Amino acid sequence: MTTHDSVTPPALPDVSGLVVGVLGGTGDQGRGLALRLAKAGQQVVIGSRTAERAEAAAAEIGLGVRGADNADCARQSDIVIVAVPWDGHAATLSALREELAGKIVVDCVNPLGFDKQGAYALKPEEGSAAQQAAALLPDSRVTAAFHHLSAVLLQDESIERIDTDVLVLGEDREATELVQALAARIPGMRGIFAGRLRNAHQVESLVANLISVNRRYKAHAGIRITDV
Repeated sequence: MTTHDSVTPPALPDVSGLVVGVLGGTGDQGRGLALRLAKAGQQVVIGSRTAERAEAAAAEIGLGVRGADNADCARQSDIVIVAVPWDGHAATLSALREELAGKIVVDCVNPLGFDKQGAYALKPEEGSAAQQAAALLPDSRVTAAFHHLSAVLLQDESIERIDTDVLVLGEDREATELVQALAARIPGMRGIFAGRLRNAHQVESLVANLISVNRRYKAHAGIRITDV
């Protein structure tokens, strides 16, 4: 491979008919992911604590995006992206354990702290946000992905391509391949398998480094994996 202009590799599954829910879809990252996936032709449902707030955000995006409260979003979706703030992560998932049973859950939450020196990584008791999700959702197929995407770029509709790789982690090969294929639906992105959930902490933590890069260079940096 000499360029990174490839689309979904033939070995990856077709996810075009799957419904994707975005918990936290009214926040910057969640809204950006919902927009990009909808523009790629994916059926998208935005979830929020109240259906009214989700419906308002969905109406702003258009493109057939629907809004629902978090529980209904989870019930309607085949794949559910978790893009809620870290401080609400455990409570949100605990409340949705039944609705998320049997679903592919994609955790993209980054546990970070901030002080005068900038962003720094937090380490949850379980090891990572993704591992916390797996502990709270034993009946779900938990994966981790979409951590390193700029919410600014995701929401900027003047940008057609976002040239970055998406690291995908998980225990279930079928689930991780579906998430890789979902990432590849967004122009410029590739989904790259990056290990099991026990390796999620360093992936989540890298966001603190990217924030430092972005502040120094006034950029919206992502990552690329070479020789793949």
